[in-house]
Amino acid sequence: MYSKIMLPVDLNEEASWRKALPTALTLCRSFGASLHVVTVLPDYHMPLVGAYFPEDFATKAHEAVTKAQHEFIQTNVPEDITAQSVIVDGSPWEAIIKAAKKLEVDLIVMASHNKRKFADYVLGPNAEHVVHHSKVSVMIVR
Repeated sequence: MYSKIMLPVDLNEEASWRKALPTALTLCRSFGASLHVVTVLPDYHMPLVGAYFPEDFATKAHEAVTKAQHEFIQTNVPEDITAQSVIVDGSPWEAIIKAAKKLEVDLIVMASHNKRKFADYVLGPNAEHVVHHSKVSVMIVR
């Protein structure tokens, strides 16, 4: 039923994957699917934002996150699961949707965040946006 499963993770926030990862691993094993671990970096290339960072900041940030994500996969994803590390830039929910389309995933498994911040009231949580805008199935793990 599923051949490619995406797991968006915030490497600085264990709640973004603590419950969703075991679910994604179980689904990968059940269907023989590959796991695509996606981390979203803010877009530092916007002129307003980019002016506050050194020129090579985005490159160094990508390198650091790539290294951290590879360590995350080595530590948390068993060897019997084929896993791919994916780093994307932009708004979290938009980048997740774009990555899902580009990778041609069948299912997005992600955690819901119960912490409400001011931005969540204005924009809505990322999981909610992904559910509403995704063309593929989305499983929210609570």
